[in-house]
Amino acid sequence: MKNYKYKILVLSDLKNTADTMLKSTISLAKMIDGEIDFLCVKKPSEIVKKENQLSAMRVINEEHFTAKKEILNLIKPVSEAYSIKINHTLSYGNVKSEIGKYIKEHQPDIIVLGKRKSKGFNLLGDNITQFVLNNHAGTIMISTNKNALEPDKKLSLGILNDIKETSNLEFTKNLLENTHKPLKSFKLVKNSNEKNQVSLNDMETVEYVFEENDNAIKNISNYLSKSNINLLCIDRENEKNKNSKHVLKSDINNLINNFNVSLLLTNGHQLKLK
Repeated sequence: MKNYKYKILVLSDLKNTADTMLKSTISLAKMIDGEIDFLCVKKPSEIVKKENQLSAMRVINEEHFTAKKEILNLIKPVSEAYSIKINHTLSYGNVKSEIGKYIKEHQPDIIVLGKRKSKGFNLLGDNITQFVLNNHAGTIMISTNKNALEPDKKLSLGILNDIKETSNLEFTKNLLENTHKPLKSFKLVKNSNEKNQVSLNDMETVEYVFEENDNAIKNISNYLSKSNINLLCIDRENEKNKNSKHVLKSDINNLINNFNVSLLLTNGHQLKLK
């Protein structure tokens, strides 16, 4: 019997999509039996504009109280509504350094971030998504506002490319039990002759096959919208595998930019029962 709870870390700057991102995280946590930690990092330069040290300390204390209240106002309603505990931390310093330190100390299984608004803007600041991709070996969820996950409701799950690899994740069974049938598989192939029907744990699966070309990512994105996918699983370990039979030409950042759906970026066998 599993008695280990997956540790899910939510990174937020309390702006824009924080509420939707938190609800999507709750949805995932309830499906896979996870516990949620909420981390908000503030840069001192954002709140301290006083030259006088006493004035600066007063501003910091006031800002800390305001931010703490804002976090509680965000967390408490959804925590009570869906009967799930959400731990929270507010820290000050260099955003990347604080996030890196938190990851090292707490070793989360899954990290949740909000999708950037554009290629040059990230909800947590410049290059935070890339920083997390580089520094977290486990699973990452990129949350979007469109067709977001909803707590206590089944999701429409999609898989990009290697289904058999994705099925090795220990929490896959939990996701599948909370997924509308059929499962949607989106496959990128070298040529149209590579069309093999794939099933995942005998679950009914519909497979969409796309030839690799300049419009492939755009075409897949359109089908994701038409299929009302809530969550698309991508194995980023295979993404880096040059010898994979079906290698995407685009990198993970390109997928994040072009897929307007929440993404679950797995990393092969990272999530194991403990």
